[in-house]
Amino acid sequence: MHLKNIFFGVAACFSFSGHAQVVDNTATFTNMDCNTWFRFHYDNDFFTATDDYYTQGLTLEFAHPALKKNPLNQFLIRPPKSTIRYGIRTDHYGYTPSTIRSNEILYGDRPFCSNLSASAFAIATDTLRRRRISTTLVVGIMGPAAGSERMQKAIHRWLDNIPPLGWQHQIRNDLILNYQIDYEQNIWKIGHWVLANVSAGARVGTHTNQIKAGCSLLIGWLNDPFQESAPAEKWSGYFYVRGQPGYKIYEATLQGGLFNRDSPYVLAPGDLTRLTFQGDFGFVLVAGKLYLEYSQSFLTKEFDTGKTHRWGGIRIGVGF
Repeated sequence: MHLKNIFFGVAACFSFSGHAQVVDNTATFTNMDCNTWFRFHYDNDFFTATDDYYTQGLTLEFAHPALKKNPLNQFLIRPPKSTIRYGIRTDHYGYTPSTIRSNEILYGDRPFCSNLSASAFAIATDTLRRRRISTTLVVGIMGPAAGSERMQKAIHRWLDNIPPLGWQHQIRNDLILNYQIDYEQNIWKIGHWVLANVSAGARVGTHTNQIKAGCSLLIGWLNDPFQESAPAEKWSGYFYVRGQPGYKIYEATLQGGLFNRDSPYVLAPGDLTRLTFQGDFGFVLVAGKLYLEYSQSFLTKEFDTGKTHRWGGIRIGVGF
């Protein structure tokens, strides 16, 4: 995508209230040193000079102690003797095949797909065992009702670009109802300079069924995300890298929704590459209550005729 597309893409996305979560807001390398914050995260494959597959995503996130009263929290894991932060988020993600210049179904390519969801999450940190358990309940819709077709066509019209073709073949409307659990354990710490963690997670529901494992390394000047007391420093800056092998059982953005089987084109179960690997790396700068992050990610091919995909993202947050 051109640079101007990013500006209009962000503006257009704010008019919507996702893949049951591409953006990870609960990992320790995304930690906010407060209980109340607002953040937005914007992904675009422009940052990696590509324009296909997971092409754009926006997440808006809000955390506040008052959200402890959210009735949806009864479905979230809240371990005893843990410091728990409560929040809500909205996500909008768009997927396209390898080109948007064909009006025909591109068999063997990724289907067009739009996703829109709202989530409730809880991040539980056990400071004694130095572990974090995060759970998220995701509710939303995928398909034309999620709005990616209208948004992308409007952006191209505003920029006087060629109209995107092929959206009439997108995956049809269906329910997103997913549950996600993530576990992260600190295994190594060197002062304020180094943190090494291992992790595991699972997603279950109508949209994505997947298990994953991982390890992450943070290097720089860090405030310990596993401590309960106020951060020792007013600022921190660090690099992080994470690797996550995963095994995918069901993926609605490729196979279509669980209930509506009338999509004009989806991939068959046998076409999926079940075992995948995702790598993430980035830089985080925290100055007082301001949080800034730039990241890049890659994901190995998700289906037999696919390819490895890369994208980048920015995240900006403010604590209160």
